[in-house]
Amino acid sequence: MTTVPCPQPICRPKGDFMKGQRWLTFLGVLFLLTSCGGGLSHTPAPTPTLKPPPVDITPVPSVEATMRAFLEAFRAEDYPAMYAMLSQASRAAISLEDFSKRYADALLAMNVREIDYTITSTLTNPLTAQAAFNLIYRTAILGDIERDNLLASFVLEEGAWHLQWSEALILPELAGGNTLQTEYRIPARGDIYDRQGNALATQSEAVALGLVPGEINPDQEGLLLNVLFQLTGLRPDTIRARYAYAQPDWYIPVGEISIDEYAAQRGTLAAFSGLVISPYEARYYQRGGIAPHAVGYTLYISKEEQAAYRRQGYQGSERVGYDGIERWGEPYLAGKHGATLYVVDPNGAVVTILARSDPQPAQSIYLTIDREFQQQVQEAFDGLPGAAVVIELNTGRVLAIVSSPGFDPNIFEPTNRNAATLYELLQQDPNQPLFNRATMGQYPLGSVFKIITMAAALESGLYKADSTYDCQYQFTELFDRTLYDWTWDHCQRELQTSGECKTQPSGVLTLPQGLMRSCNPWFWHIGLDLYRQGKGNLIPEMARAFGLGKATGIEIEEATGNVAEPESELAATNIAIGQDPILVTPLQVAVFTAALGNGGTLYRPQLVEKVQPVSGEPTHVFSPEIIGKLPVSPENLKIITDAMREVVENPKGTAHHRFIGLNIPVAGKTGTAESGIAGYPHAWFTGFTMKNDPNKPDIAVVVFVQNKGEGSDYAAPIFRRIVEIYFYGRPQSLYWFESNIGITETPTPPGWTPQP
Repeated sequence: MTTVPCPQPICRPKGDFMKGQRWLTFLGVLFLLTSCGGGLSHTPAPTPTLKPPPVDITPVPSVEATMRAFLEAFRAEDYPAMYAMLSQASRAAISLEDFSKRYADALLAMNVREIDYTITSTLTNPLTAQAAFNLIYRTAILGDIERDNLLASFVLEEGAWHLQWSEALILPELAGGNTLQTEYRIPARGDIYDRQGNALATQSEAVALGLVPGEINPDQEGLLLNVLFQLTGLRPDTIRARYAYAQPDWYIPVGEISIDEYAAQRGTLAAFSGLVISPYEARYYQRGGIAPHAVGYTLYISKEEQAAYRRQGYQGSERVGYDGIERWGEPYLAGKHGATLYVVDPNGAVVTILARSDPQPAQSIYLTIDREFQQQVQEAFDGLPGAAVVIELNTGRVLAIVSSPGFDPNIFEPTNRNAATLYELLQQDPNQPLFNRATMGQYPLGSVFKIITMAAALESGLYKADSTYDCQYQFTELFDRTLYDWTWDHCQRELQTSGECKTQPSGVLTLPQGLMRSCNPWFWHIGLDLYRQGKGNLIPEMARAFGLGKATGIEIEEATGNVAEPESELAATNIAIGQDPILVTPLQVAVFTAALGNGGTLYRPQLVEKVQPVSGEPTHVFSPEIIGKLPVSPENLKIITDAMREVVENPKGTAHHRFIGLNIPVAGKTGTAESGIAGYPHAWFTGFTMKNDPNKPDIAVVVFVQNKGEGSDYAAPIFRRIVEIYFYGRPQSLYWFESNIGITETPTPPGWTPQP
């Protein structure tokens, strides 16, 4: 046996070897125990690992949402928003201005009113996408123009889809630079007639009349002016005033007449030297304007309005209704244009017809007014600034509506030789002839409002017909001031002019007598008393129930006026007698006056009797329309209307002296309203007839004269004349300020005792 020497220092003595074996055994057992987990445990040291770098995963955006956003912007015609969704390449190919114009021109050519769409499908790839959709253009005169399965392509740029745009997305036919052109067929404009079928506004030939002063034969001048008066309605002194300071060779416009009137007077007119006759063809308004504010006039579509009108099916070069019934009735009077829509290539050649429609004839409008009656009511003012409205009591049918001064609508026709000069004169008139005082003027109502205050007092239960009040010169119930009745003002004026006070206080009056005498202190007391009892809202609420503070619903433009709650004791007294903040239109007053006369029913005032095509049945026929009821009991309503009758019939009534000799029973109320100009109040008179003539329906009439004087002096006489004209066909009496029919003003009324 060979012994191999143990290399140093591995070799140990024998005893040491045995110890090493035991140590190795111990380590082996320990390893087994720790591996089996039988009661012993350990936590292994973590093994070092590398974390993956963070990665943001961006989802592919919805191409349908992008397509929808683009089409919604298209519906809103928000071209900048649409342009922002185009791809970089598309934006480089077309500017925002050209892009917007391309769409706008197409929509105008088609007369598009609305755009509808449907997205039918989408396809998405990592960097590109597509969306299919249908488009419907709803047009004014060409029907619906539909295109299906239009395909939009998108590219992914900066994490969002952007549209690869082309003209074919508007219409496939527009690819390659094609455009749309529309050829219109325009029907003749419809006419406007009165209720009897007499022409008020027609498409016809007319003749402009003018004078050259230096060529007028002095021996013929008087006859010439009278003939022109008969033809145009302009008084001889008015015509003479136009050329009084003119150069001999100047052309002085007078007015216009119809071609038929000219034909009937051709021989007579030819005999006058200095008379210039200039025919023209256009929209002609009879007699220099019958009810011009109600009928209105036409103008060429302005540049600013062309886009809007083209969307309605207009070519853009037409004359359209600008005011009054001409404007309200535009859909009837214009008819419906016919059109052919062409696709035209860049060289101007027609590619195809895209759509076409036939024109539809215009309709005519018949008004509720009577031409002869209307003209006489206009003449009753003869230039005094103001307004009048005449309404049938039981229907709301407007028989006459006047705003004075009036104007000649023919001045808006550029082919009329007189137009430019007469328009300039119109613009220089401080009385603003174009302003419709009847429906747009808003004025304090003054003592006419006492009717409403009386209604509120009676309906409150705090006052009765036999309630009394001592009406003296002064009203001292306010803590901080004294108010004065109209009788005090008249007394002071009489003292200044004659040294003797003839107008005495009214004394103790019942409530109806207070209305008859128009006692201011009586109604100040009512307003203040209700306010102090926490019932200050009763009078404004009654005013609103009478139709004040809101539109009446008439066809033409109107103002709403103003009704407000009193915020102080002084305001309560002001409101009670119809002063600021109460503002009304004459039309509103006519409406509630008719209700007083018919038992309490408020009717919508209507100007249109019927709308009818040239051949065929009417498409619209007048029908009375109830818009409310006065919240006044029959008993109280009778108390009020009886008091209104006393205003006219009782010798102590404020308007009695203006109605002496009138054989038509009427009830009414005077009003004199502060205008803001000292010494120039507004004059009011409103009332209704009670004739019960089966052939002549009873009427409500309101007369307003602006900044002229007191109600009994100016408005009441005009009211009487209107009633006479309505029932007798012509005036039966003179105004106190005229020597013949036709106003000739004097500084003050003889025996002047003006009433509120």
